[in-house]
Amino acid sequence: MQMCLNKTFTDYFIIKGISDVLEIQITIFILVLLVYLITLGGNMTILLLICLDSHLHTPMYFFLANLSIVDMSCIATALHKIPTSFVTGDKTISFLGCMAQTFMAGSLSVHELFILTAMSYDRYVAVCNPLNYHLIMNHRNCALLASLCWALGFLLVSPLAGILSSFCCYSSIEINHFLCDIVPIMKITCSDTSVLDILFFFEGLFLFIIAPFLLTFVSYVFIIAAILKIRSNTGRRKAFYTCSSHLTAVILLYTILVSQYLTPSSTSTLDSKKLYALFNTAAIPLLNPLIYSLKNKDVKACLRRRLNLGEVIT
Repeated sequence: MQMCLNKTFTDYFIIKGISDVLEIQITIFILVLLVYLITLGGNMTILLLICLDSHLHTPMYFFLANLSIVDMSCIATALHKIPTSFVTGDKTISFLGCMAQTFMAGSLSVHELFILTAMSYDRYVAVCNPLNYHLIMNHRNCALLASLCWALGFLLVSPLAGILSSFCCYSSIEINHFLCDIVPIMKITCSDTSVLDILFFFEGLFLFIIAPFLLTFVSYVFIIAAILKIRSNTGRRKAFYTCSSHLTAVILLYTILVSQYLTPSSTSTLDSKKLYALFNTAAIPLLNPLIYSLKNKDVKACLRRRLNLGEVIT
């Protein structure tokens, strides 16, 4: 511990984790390890299929590749401390490491929202303006759109992480969570958090959630309107099928976000909240590969070609 303007500054924090009960720790370790393996395996499979198969070299799968990279990075950033601390017994994390984890976890969460928003725009162009689809969603525009999503994630979280890292007074060095994040760190600091509170509220609510949600919602309003104008049932089903995987992922993501942040504090204990946060952190990276493989004929056909499974995968 060092002194910072007559206030206590720490060189490290202690990540408390989910629970102090050994049986629960073992269960959590096994579950997190399985989630790691399934998530990395599923996303790596999709990423390799997209890279290797020319049939998947389209804008939709370009954004899906970006989504897979985000999901793998997200789960590696957010959950790596759980298995390592269980194996080594070391729950400490350096101050700089904690700030880096906070920044990366926040940035990747924002990336996820904006990549899904870009995918909704891609589906909007595919359904509502199919004749000009390849002209609008060309390689250059797709690269610019993906780059914008990544840049927004880093830029929007940078002010929050910068203010948080400037705090030098802490009432405790124990973070009551399974990762370094803005909210649990704010709970143990004795520095003035009023500016960070305001910035976190407006950025988190309007820029991180409402803005991408509205853009996605508007895209699907036009998509649904265009689908309803199609006269044949076959045409409507085909048009809806092109959006079904993405729509499933979007509904799942926003359902989890709403359930996570609108759950009344009085109905759950602190440990149950951390378990709930663990589920929410792992759910999207784990389920996205399943959604885009099980619901997507192109991905299944590509996997069939690569593995020579013939009619095994239908």
